[in-house]
Amino acid sequence: MTPAPPPLAPSASAADTGAVRRDARQKVTGAARYAAEHTPSGCLHAVPVPATVARGRVTAVHADEILARPGVHAVLTHENAPRLGEADDPTLALLQDDRVPHRGRYVALVVADTLENARAAADALRIEYAVEDHDPGPPAGHPRLYAPEEANGGHPALRERGDFDAAFAGSAVRVDATYTMTAQHNHPMEPHASTAWWQDGELTVYDSSQGATTVRDVLARLLRVPEQSVTVVSAYVGGGFGSKGTPRPQVVLAAMAARHVGRPVKLALPRRELAAVVGHRAPTVQRVRIGADADGVIGALAHEVVTQTSTVKEFVEQAAVPARAMYTSPHSRTSHRVVALDVPTPSWMRAPGEASGMYALETAMDELAVVTGVDPVELRLRNEPDTEPDSGKPFSSRNLAECLRQGARLFGWTDRDPRPGVRRTGDLLTGTGVAASTYPYLLSPSTASAHAEPDGSHVVRLNATDIGTGARTVLAQIAAEALGVPAASVRVELGSSALPAAPLAGGSSGTSSWGSAVHQACTALAGMLRAHSGPLPPEGLTATADTTEEAERESPYARHAFGAQFAEVEVDTVTGEVRVRRLLGVFAAGRVLSPRTARSQFIGGMTMGLGMALTEGSTLDPAFGDFAERDLASYHVPVCADVPAIEAHWLDEEDPHLNPMGSKGIGEIGIVGTAAAITNAVHHAMGVRLRELPLTPDRILPHLPRDRAVPDQA
Repeated sequence: MTPAPPPLAPSASAADTGAVRRDARQKVTGAARYAAEHTPSGCLHAVPVPATVARGRVTAVHADEILARPGVHAVLTHENAPRLGEADDPTLALLQDDRVPHRGRYVALVVADTLENARAAADALRIEYAVEDHDPGPPAGHPRLYAPEEANGGHPALRERGDFDAAFAGSAVRVDATYTMTAQHNHPMEPHASTAWWQDGELTVYDSSQGATTVRDVLARLLRVPEQSVTVVSAYVGGGFGSKGTPRPQVVLAAMAARHVGRPVKLALPRRELAAVVGHRAPTVQRVRIGADADGVIGALAHEVVTQTSTVKEFVEQAAVPARAMYTSPHSRTSHRVVALDVPTPSWMRAPGEASGMYALETAMDELAVVTGVDPVELRLRNEPDTEPDSGKPFSSRNLAECLRQGARLFGWTDRDPRPGVRRTGDLLTGTGVAASTYPYLLSPSTASAHAEPDGSHVVRLNATDIGTGARTVLAQIAAEALGVPAASVRVELGSSALPAAPLAGGSSGTSSWGSAVHQACTALAGMLRAHSGPLPPEGLTATADTTEEAERESPYARHAFGAQFAEVEVDTVTGEVRVRRLLGVFAAGRVLSPRTARSQFIGGMTMGLGMALTEGSTLDPAFGDFAERDLASYHVPVCADVPAIEAHWLDEEDPHLNPMGSKGIGEIGIVGTAAAITNAVHHAMGVRLRELPLTPDRILPHLPRDRAVPDQA
């Protein structure tokens, strides 16, 4: 018997009774201190100097002119900077040689008594180069394209099942389309910043990072000191979206400078330099081919991705990977090809792989719906697989169908006129679109400790990082539930490498990974408390947990979160502007532990997907080999005026094959399907399919009707 679908949880747009965020007061009153807000006694300021050529060698640095300036303490270059140990990440091998692999790579660092003096000195520093010819691409059709062994996350770059070519050629209905995306940038509100100092051979760093344990380990290797001699604190982080998921140049440069001058050093990267040094979502060219029968059931599916990386480091956006798990596809080919160019190194950006790959796949699904005449929601339901297509594993839970059905009901999808380009009011064309979304369930090893005080209070300790998602709140809830005590009695200490080691905040895995360790430690502590008679000893009782064995055990199940996003848009036939009128998402993400913070995450993801679809784009300047849009005036993230009232709903999903809490990640799935839902709605409004993001007015206007407004035909 097929189990009944999970019920829809109460609308997250309504007021809920979720716990109030524990750090809310600290953040709104300024008590929360970020990396650049720590100023030790005698602190100096550092400003990096980026290369101004696209490729070449540094031949001279006129540091003597700068050192003569009042207040300047040091100029670090490849000639005098501390020598680093071997770097697993070559982007962190800073000031170690004279090579310039791309414009914007840091070639010097100025340290001065004030930020103003450091900035002025950095601007005045004269550097001479031997310029070499550079290759900025584009990647499509490039003669040096190659197939890597792996895409990001350890996924094989190429996967084939069955005989795609024969199955596609013999299909009754075929879709063959290519979708392109420009580079996108993370742009967290808080800059990448570090404050570092050495004392008696030990290094302390306040760093804006998504994982202080990783930063500590990397710094120890680079600086050739024991890990126990390095303490990294990332107590409050003002956003990262992946760009702070691994150590970035500022923390290495600050530690090097502090060692060189023998005083604390503070360094905050200017926003205009972030595009070149902290990673970005790589541009992609994605060809999707779908072969189906007349009813829209897929028999052949190919998703082939071309992207770029730098000559410094190979980073391959895993955009074709979602197609391996999403729909029934007995004959499949998914591949990645990449070319190394003289450009900045791409890296993680929120929902890497899924965000870009599902845009192409879900747009192609909409194209298949058009050519078959099958409703887009029904088409996806017809292609629900019984098991994960790529691995053959059963799903631990897969409630995508119910997300689509519930979303269609809430959105009023059945009232939709499927004909494109017919709904018009004055100068405005209106359309609706849908897309599905998925994100893998990820779990990493973590440790934690739980302590009971004689006064009845409890302390949970682990080096988790709250990057604004509410980790303090949800971990206290997990602890309180496992201990059987009020959440008010639990204090959570996190954000320092001096605490029990924990994985970074990324991959929508934080709550599952940290929460598993917290639950295990608190369950053990609860057992100790039950076995203890009489008052607790003055030192209290402590239990520890290490989930390495559980996290590294291979699951017999395919574990994913799923969702469905619906969008309604208006296209202005005069200006070419696209405005989103409605966004609605329904998600199946296991047990939602904190409704208040979950709603924030879902809505934040959908807002980011809106930016991906309509406003966020970056142009690589071929003459200079770097990105032209380098600030928030030219790189347009959505603002309040761009974002309508967004509805986020979720199913009350039970999945016993995940972790003790039954939770999946929710941080990134909100973005995954949103861009496709919006672009599909634009097609429905205009009757023209556009396949390049973002859909800015210059791309819209050439395809709009030139006649004046006509009466309402909706």
